[in-house]
This record gives sequence, C-alpha cells and structure tokens, in this order.
Amino acid sequence: MTTILIVEDDSSIHSLLKEALELHGFDVQSAYSGTEGKLLIEQHSIDLVLLDLMLPGMDGEQFLGHIRQSSPVPVIVISAKNDQPTKLELLTNGADDYLTKPFDVKELLARIQIQLRHAAKTSTGKLIHYSDIRINMDTREVTLQDQPVHLTGREFAILLLFLENPQKVFSRSNIYESVWKEPFIDSDKTINMHISNLRNKLNTGSKTYIKTIWGVGFKFD
Repeated sequence: MTTILIVEDDSSIHSLLKEALELHGFDVQSAYSGTEGKLLIEQHSIDLVLLDLMLPGMDGEQFLGHIRQSSPVPVIVISAKNDQPTKLELLTNGADDYLTKPFDVKELLARIQIQLRHAAKTSTGKLIHYSDIRINMDTREVTLQDQPVHLTGREFAILLLFLENPQKVFSRSNIYESVWKEPFIDSDKTINMHISNLRNKLNTGSKTYIKTIWGVGFKFD
C-alpha cells in the first residue's frame, strides 16, 4: 500500500487530507510539526509527503532540507503563501510540486498520482551507467565518481530524461512537458533553475555534462 505522510498543523485541513487519502486507498502517517514529521520519515517507508510550511518547531523549509539530504521522496508543498518567489525557491530547493491554499481536493489527488507515477517509472530494478555517473533505479541513488549526489525529484527526472536520450537536444518546453507532465507556459525560469542546480551538482571541476545549446535548449554530453 502506498504510504503518504501529512505534515500539517491545522487540524481541520489535516483531517480533510487524511479522510480523502484514506478514502482513495492510501495509508496515511500524520505529523503536526516538522520535528514529528522528521521522526516519522526516519521510522517508516514513505512514498510521498504533503508538506505545510508554517509549522511549529522545525518549519517546512527546514523539514524539506532535511529530507533532501538523504531522500528523493516526492514532496508536494501545500501552503497559503502564493507569491512566485516563494514557489520558485521551494521548487528549486527540493519540492516537486506546490499547491496554494485553499485547494481543490480532486486537483491534489491528481497531482499526487502524477508524482507517484514519476517515482514508479524509475523502479525498474536496473543500473544506469554514463561516464562517471551511476544511477540505481531501485533506490534512486545517484553517484558521481563514486560519491553520492543528492538530487530532488525533479532533478532526478531531468537527469534520467537526459541519460535515456544521450546527445538529444531538449528545448525548455520539451523538458517541462516531459518531467512536469503539464503544458509549457512561460516556465523558462523554472527550467533554468533546475538545470543550473543539476549542473552544479554534477560538476567535477574538469567536466561539464549539461551543455547549453544557445537559442535551442540543453543536451547531455
């Protein structure tokens, strides 16, 4: 059974989420603070996290940072903050999706299914090798020159897209529609930030894997 961790301190929203998820066959773990969520994610096998930002103790940003030190588990942020800088910062720092309160439960369930499908596509029981890069598709672990590379869910999906299509040039719209599974609408900043972060994490000092093809997009070389 798929297990979803809810990290939300508002009891009414928490109850709404829990009831909807259980109604659709998900196992639910509940946390009302970032500290409690940290403990649960260390003790249980979690398939996806629904994360509020304004939490007592460890806040949502700190909790997300803790997760991304060791796990690519999909994280959907659900927050009342609706300004673009906050959304972009969270997506850049490891969130896989961002939903603004108040939200539609049906839309949230659809976004959950999208993230779970993305994660399932990588569970093929094989290893991918490319130069100094190794990917374990079962564990979603990435190493570069035998050193672990901690990627967000989006970064992992972009890297996989590149490795499955070596030398292919991807436009920003190609990348967005392949990874986000949504129509591309003026998301250059989002793609550029994810590519920049991925490029920095794969930087060996002597080799640059992701090439910019000016006026076109990017390719993995």
